[in-house]
Amino acid sequence: MAGPGSYLIGKEELEQVLEVMESGYLFRYGDLKDTNFKHKVYTLEQEFADYCDVPYALATSSGTSALLISLLAMGIKPGDEVIVPAYTFVATYTSVIFAGGVPVLAEIDESLTLDPQDIEHRITEKTKAIIPVHMLGNPCDMNAIMSIADRHGLMVLEDACQAGGAFYKNRKVGTIGKMGAFSLNVFKTFTAGDGGIVVTDDEEFYKRAFGFHDQGHTANRAGVQVGDRNILGLNFRVNELVGAVALAQLRKLDTIISILRSKKRELKELISGIPGCSFRVLNDAQGECATLLTVLFETQDMAAQVSKALGTTTVDHSGWHVYANMEHVCSHLKELGRPCNKGAYPRTDDILSRAMNISVGVVDAGLGAGFGININSGDEEIKATAEKFRQACNLPL
Repeated sequence: MAGPGSYLIGKEELEQVLEVMESGYLFRYGDLKDTNFKHKVYTLEQEFADYCDVPYALATSSGTSALLISLLAMGIKPGDEVIVPAYTFVATYTSVIFAGGVPVLAEIDESLTLDPQDIEHRITEKTKAIIPVHMLGNPCDMNAIMSIADRHGLMVLEDACQAGGAFYKNRKVGTIGKMGAFSLNVFKTFTAGDGGIVVTDDEEFYKRAFGFHDQGHTANRAGVQVGDRNILGLNFRVNELVGAVALAQLRKLDTIISILRSKKRELKELISGIPGCSFRVLNDAQGECATLLTVLFETQDMAAQVSKALGTTTVDHSGWHVYANMEHVCSHLKELGRPCNKGAYPRTDDILSRAMNISVGVVDAGLGAGFGININSGDEEIKATAEKFRQACNLPL
């Protein structure tokens, strides 16, 4: 089980890695004039910034660290409230907590992303930021979210960890808010096994993010720096091997997304029109990653029966992506007097209990996507998968 990029690891990644290994130079910093220094991380940052059409990109050790670094760069301080969706990966919450902030959960809608209408109800005088999560590769309703943020003077950090390559209204996700965080984890659209990337068009935020990721050092450089540090930082750097694999994968990303969209379109057509079934709302049908096909059933009973017949689960049982399943986070929030028990976000609970994820590119039981196809599936496998689904609904092709 893995994301689509993992299925396409091949000679391009091998060539990039061998170039680094043969040079014997694994550290991300070096002299650009030194032929042994292959500057893979530096090049990755430049190419990803160009890909997203922003001036700044920063490679980090994970999507989690990309979120944490971004929050710190944006100036989130102890006690600041950050609005987050009740359906997301656990790192969205823990990054806020480790930055000293308080995650304030809000309902999702049938796009399985943050419900703009519920955001307004969660805003207080302590609210400083919103983190819309482009969950399962589906861009959030960013026009509505940015309108709310602008009206209330709030910063927006896009969690695009599951949406590398997606766009919203012709803009790459991650570039609409103040900052964006991406993941290079094995389950993501493009991968280096692990890793992350921060993007922004704000020079000051970029400098602060770079410093936090590298012991306070100055940003946007290839070489080592000694002295001249003006903020405290940690070590969230990546090495040249990670940069090499990520660089090769980035150059395949548009191809990956194109293949996924084609296969999802084929599968969706084959299972459309089943009574009692619909599909989640897409806020930009042309811009989503197409990593998963999410079915929404009219009733919880039908969702449970079909998912059981297919050896998978409804989304509400998909582990650390559902707020009530995060026992350690819930324990922390309860100490702060924040609701986290099942039933605290009834609309989210209802939607997730009626939802089932079918894999298209991300094959991950942790997302409730253990059933489906992958990026290498051919027409016969796609048709067979559709037939299994329809039979589980008692409607063969």
